[in-house]
Amino acid sequence: MNTIKKLRSYLLLWGTQTFSALGSGMTSYALVLWIYLRSGSALETAMLSVCSYAPYVIMSIFAGALSDRWNKKRTMLVCDFLAALSTVAVFLLIKTDTLSLWHLYLLNALNGLMNTIQQPASEVAATLLIPKDYYQKTSGLRSFSQSLNSILTPILATALFSFLGINAVIAVDLFTFLIAFFTLLFGIRIPEGEMQKEKEESLLSSAKQGLVWLRKNALVSRLILFLACINLVASVYDAALPAMVLSKPEGGEAALGWINTCAGIATLLGSVFVTLLPAPKNRVKVICLTLFVSMSSENFLLAFGNHTAVWCFGAVLGWIVIPLMNANMDVIFRNSIPLEMQGRVYSCRNTLQFFTIPLGFLSGGLLVDKVFEPLMEGRTEQSLLRVVFGGTKGSGAALLFFVIGVIGVLVCIFFSFRLRKFRWNDAEHQQEKETESSEAR
Repeated sequence: MNTIKKLRSYLLLWGTQTFSALGSGMTSYALVLWIYLRSGSALETAMLSVCSYAPYVIMSIFAGALSDRWNKKRTMLVCDFLAALSTVAVFLLIKTDTLSLWHLYLLNALNGLMNTIQQPASEVAATLLIPKDYYQKTSGLRSFSQSLNSILTPILATALFSFLGINAVIAVDLFTFLIAFFTLLFGIRIPEGEMQKEKEESLLSSAKQGLVWLRKNALVSRLILFLACINLVASVYDAALPAMVLSKPEGGEAALGWINTCAGIATLLGSVFVTLLPAPKNRVKVICLTLFVSMSSENFLLAFGNHTAVWCFGAVLGWIVIPLMNANMDVIFRNSIPLEMQGRVYSCRNTLQFFTIPLGFLSGGLLVDKVFEPLMEGRTEQSLLRVVFGGTKGSGAALLFFVIGVIGVLVCIFFSFRLRKFRWNDAEHQQEKETESSEAR
């Protein structure tokens, strides 16, 4: 009960925002189905994510500087409200039968911009609301909610989309938004006093400070670069997955839903493990090991498998370790970055770590449509590639999974060597901070 009391505000924020994220995820999932079932193009589907991430990457470096100046609660409320307006616009366009791809791309770009500004504010708000001793456990809770949403999103979105249409999905999205919005508005107080920055500091100078801090911290910088490379591989995976599963005879909408559900269940189990496990002796080593396990399993099972059960097993192996990686990364970041700098540093992190995601989605869509699918169509029946990866539509995407699996493993090996000299132990780090503080006094 004492723990719940200490975390009351955070738990309220976490719970309602998770509920809202479920509604938003259902809409995004339904729109992917809507586009792919009409066009059959991996590139057009991937462009939804490209449009979402492009403003996020381009503007993130400045968003943190604004976040450190602005009131966190107001920032989150305004961004949520404008994002909800874009969902209303989709609803109205569907009702008037005028919804086109360019509408979705434009509205996704607006949502991406709102997320760009909101995300650093949310990160700092979480730091302000969570006692330091609860960083790992609350990171586990965030992974838990994300994985639970991963389980529920394809199930609920597919069911509503199939039986009631996309209008029902959007209605649920707007309902969850209202719950989260009014809870944050009236039920949660986020402290702001210590975080207000000097108004005379220019926006460019403020943003530059985040980059300067990262340049001086080799561990955090290398971890960000590591995740940027992993995100490139993962976003190619995200672009290729619907193209393969929806196209193969063994696949379909239900198979895609099962794969996403199994990934969510695996992440859910991993999140539970995170909340129960003690702090590791070396968090950096755990990050490297978990990413290696993820990259060396799922991609290859998707590439060589020809059954939904095999693909689902790959999803479990690929995702069950991700919450452990995220938790250890989160603890290192929150303890390394000074509180008054977190908005700026997290925003620089967002630009550097996530700029590869739109590149990956765009590359994945182009590679499936323009390279790998045509390559497999030109193979003869006796071709080794057709024997291994199949000869139907979707076999090109399967070959692409093999390629990104190899790349992902090589990336993990390279960065494991680059990070081998770094060691992060919570007790040792806390002792160093206390020593530095004592010397400063």
